[in-house]
Parts: sequence; structure tokens; C-alpha cells
Amino acid sequence: MLTRRILLVVLAGVLATGRIAVAQPSPLRVLTYNIHHGAGTDQRLDLARIAEVIKQARPDLVALQEIDVQTGRSNGVDQAAELSRLTGMHGAFGKAMDYDGGQYGVAVLSRFPLIEVENFPLPNKPPRAPPAAEKREQIHEPRAALVVRVRPTGAPTDIWFACTHLDHLSSEMRICQAEKIGSSLAAKADLPAILAGDLNATPRSATMVLLSKFWTDTAAKDPAPTAPAGEPRSKIDYVLFRPAEQWRTAEVRVLDEAVASDHRPFLAVLEWQ
Repeated sequence: MLTRRILLVVLAGVLATGRIAVAQPSPLRVLTYNIHHGAGTDQRLDLARIAEVIKQARPDLVALQEIDVQTGRSNGVDQAAELSRLTGMHGAFGKAMDYDGGQYGVAVLSRFPLIEVENFPLPNKPPRAPPAAEKREQIHEPRAALVVRVRPTGAPTDIWFACTHLDHLSSEMRICQAEKIGSSLAAKADLPAILAGDLNATPRSATMVLLSKFWTDTAAKDPAPTAPAGEPRSKIDYVLFRPAEQWRTAEVRVLDEAVASDHRPFLAVLEWQ
């Protein structure tokens, strides 16, 4: 009966227009969220709360930063696997470094099955010696970029979805890391790509100027701040895409969530062109 109804709809389209109507793939809802290993501004470690924030946004793809896997501070929980379970989405973890008896890095959640997963390290040594006055505790943490290949439902092609978290101390380091992401994804230019994450760079920074040569910023027209969560002052969380002609930005929104993490989640809705 369902098949018959579908055929009747198609036939009606043919009679009305003289051609078969081709269904357009659904818009892609992309969320990026630095979750601060689940620790909120109220000092509570609450991964279930993070999962609820994600589910309410109804994303297709999620880029997560500051993820703990079996660390002491997060009570040995594999946060990537637990968020995958709590949201009912496919998940993958990208290790940036060993930390507190476990691992620390980024993660991806996807409503679509993960066809391919690759994690690659980013440069973490300053291109020049730091100033002598730099504080000893200001250490450049190792960073990584996690890239997955998915086929969105109804889409004309697979896409690459990349999640990253760039250095928070040095503009020069962020530029090196952005260049590494660009060179690593260059070999994957056969497919459209989305890059999302905490880039620790403001819209007019040298890092974003560099990235804008190859990527389209979904929030270029509305760079609303995303951090700190309580009273956001800086736009540092992004969703970028390429090629420019592949999608149109239908909506961007900083979610009104000020407690679950020290960043607010950023949502971009992309329509296929």
C-alpha cells in the first residue's frame, strides 16, 4: 500500500509538470560543542546533561571537543562511547594525548553510519622559541583532527566531516595546525567536506583569514560569540564547508545553554545546492 501511494505521488508530479520530481536531500544539521569533559560552570560533571543539550538540537553531525576517555577526573568513563549511547548516534574518538590515566581529545557523533574514520595529529611545537616571560604552565597541548566519511540520507555523495580543536595559546601554532588540516584533507578533495570545532580564533584573526581561502564560514554574516558560556564575548567555535557551491547556509544559532559547559553549542543548518 505504501509503495502504491509513493507511485501515485510521483505520477501526480509527472502529470502536473511533465517530468519526474526528484526529491532533494534533507538539510544537514551540524553542531559543534566544546563540552569541557562534561564539567559545567556549576562545577558538576554531568554527561547526561550534555547529551540532552545535543539531542534537543536534533543534529545530524556533531563535533565534540575536550573529550575524556577513561581518565581519573572523569571517573574512568569513556565519554565518546557514553555520549554515543545516550544520544543514539554513531560515534568515534580521536586521541590528542594521554591524560590522567586515560586519553583526551575530540569526538564525532553521526546520525549516519561511519564509513571511514581517520585521526591525525596536528603540530604542537611552536614555530619559534616562546618569549622568556611566558609562564611555565603555558604548555602547548597536543591536538588532533578526527575525520570521518559518511553518506547522509538521500545525499548525492558521501562527505568528509572533520572535527578539531586548535591551540589556545599561539596564533602561529593555530596557523600551523590549520595548514596541516588543509594539507591532510587535500588528498580527500574528491568529496565535499565540513570542518567543525573550537578553533580558538576570532573571525578576523590570521587563522580564520587563512581558512577562508579554502572554506566557507557558515557564520560569516552573523559571528555571534560562543565563549565563555555565561556571558559570551568571543566567536571561537565554527562550522565551515567546501566547496562553496555545495551548500547554502540556511540557519546559524548559538544555543542558549550557559551551564552545561564553558562554551555554548553552535548549530549550523546547511541546505544542499
